[in-house]
Amino acid sequence: MNETIAVLDFGSQYSQLIARRIRECHVYSQVLPFRTTAEELRRSAPAGIVLSGGPASVYEEGAPRLDPAILELGIPILGICYGMQILIHTLGGKVEPGKAREFGRAMLRLEGRSPLFGGLPREFRVWMSHGDKVTAAPAGTRVLAVTDNTENAAIEIGGRRIYGIQFHPEVVHSEHGTEILRNFCLGICGCSGKWDMASFIESATREIRATVGDERVILGLSGGVDSSVAAALLHRAIGRQLNCIFVDNGLLRKNEAKQVQQLFGDKLKMELTTIDASKRFLAALDGVDEPERKRKIIGREFIEVFADAARSLGEVKFLAQGTTYPDVIESMSINGNPSAVIKSHHNVGGLPPDLKFKLIEPLSHLFKDEVREVGRQLGLPEEVVMRQPFPGPGLGVRHLGPVTAKTLDILREADAIMVDEIKAAGLYYRIWQAFAIFLPLRTVGVMGDLRTYDHVIALRAVESSDGMTADWVKLPDEVLQRISNRIINEVRGVNRVVYDVTSKPPGTIEWE
Repeated sequence: MNETIAVLDFGSQYSQLIARRIRECHVYSQVLPFRTTAEELRRSAPAGIVLSGGPASVYEEGAPRLDPAILELGIPILGICYGMQILIHTLGGKVEPGKAREFGRAMLRLEGRSPLFGGLPREFRVWMSHGDKVTAAPAGTRVLAVTDNTENAAIEIGGRRIYGIQFHPEVVHSEHGTEILRNFCLGICGCSGKWDMASFIESATREIRATVGDERVILGLSGGVDSSVAAALLHRAIGRQLNCIFVDNGLLRKNEAKQVQQLFGDKLKMELTTIDASKRFLAALDGVDEPERKRKIIGREFIEVFADAARSLGEVKFLAQGTTYPDVIESMSINGNPSAVIKSHHNVGGLPPDLKFKLIEPLSHLFKDEVREVGRQLGLPEEVVMRQPFPGPGLGVRHLGPVTAKTLDILREADAIMVDEIKAAGLYYRIWQAFAIFLPLRTVGVMGDLRTYDHVIALRAVESSDGMTADWVKLPDEVLQRISNRIINEVRGVNRVVYDVTSKPPGTIEWE
């Protein structure tokens, strides 16, 4: 039995969250476009199908549709919000605008018994987000739950193991949401609930070996979580057939290049090619202050340096990347799914035509927390596994104005002090990102009896779950004080420190 739950994405921003919640039940889940056909699902034979929510109304022209033949496969189906409404619409029922919309918490009252709600209390709160409602259900439909505003809050259609719920069990605001999804996956679909990261590592290792054979693989190692875990997994599978390329662009954090060499080259004994291209990058960035131009220069130079290094290794068939599942889902959105496009992922793209690699992405079905757990099980240290996100252009987007070797050193030292104090306060692993920014400003200050005219460092700390939105962290006063005092006292050329209290939106996390 294929113990996979297929999540058909009808445009909900929660589709990833549905997949995550299912995986928390130790059941493998995969997000697929809503256009997936019955024939495609018949071939893959998932244990169950979940239809996500979405922003459209089922009665509108051009609204996402469901292949009707999916309902005849005999596979259990759970429709959530729009997913429930498209079930009703496809089966000939009626969905109309409600007299009153229902957004936020609502009290759900169960009516009768159903394996979907097995073991749950008769009443509990759920999270609603809908303006339309089911006004006429197909023959044989049984109502499982109601709210004050919605008489068809949960239904079972025709005794066919097809269920619909108007609320969102995947969000934390819904009580017993995980239990409902577990009841569906384990109780109704018959999954064993034994999928975990250890089993993933074993299956991924077998798949990598079967794909690669005796060929060689190169990987652009940045030292970040994704590329580090990808490198560790590939090294476990194929050993010295993996060649990692690490480019020091001069825009790294303090001691970063040394740490990458020590861990991956010296300790883990990987084939590692380290290229010090810092002078090349700084020369290309000389005098450039426009943020987007900086990014393009850094990206262009990286591709050229990486390509030269790849050629020097001789014949290599595969290029590995640390692409993760959110990258894949967002790319799927860009390529035609109805969900709002939030970002595209950035990996080694735009290589010269003479470098024709087959792509291998061993983490492309894992979420970030799962990637971290794989890293732990592969023996990577916690400071690598739990490392905060770091932008591809490095300090180049945390240094406003033209970058120079001297001002980059100032930023590097200030950033190291901030991270050091955040860690000392036990806050590093609780914050999404914490870093320093160099401002191309000089302000008057007084040190001792002397007047100074030096640079400004801004501090930024944000909390977020996915980087899409973020709020600034209210760091304890004593922590901010220590950071400021140390920067002023230890970093020559700085006489003022400020703290950024802007959320995203309206600001971005990075300053450029």
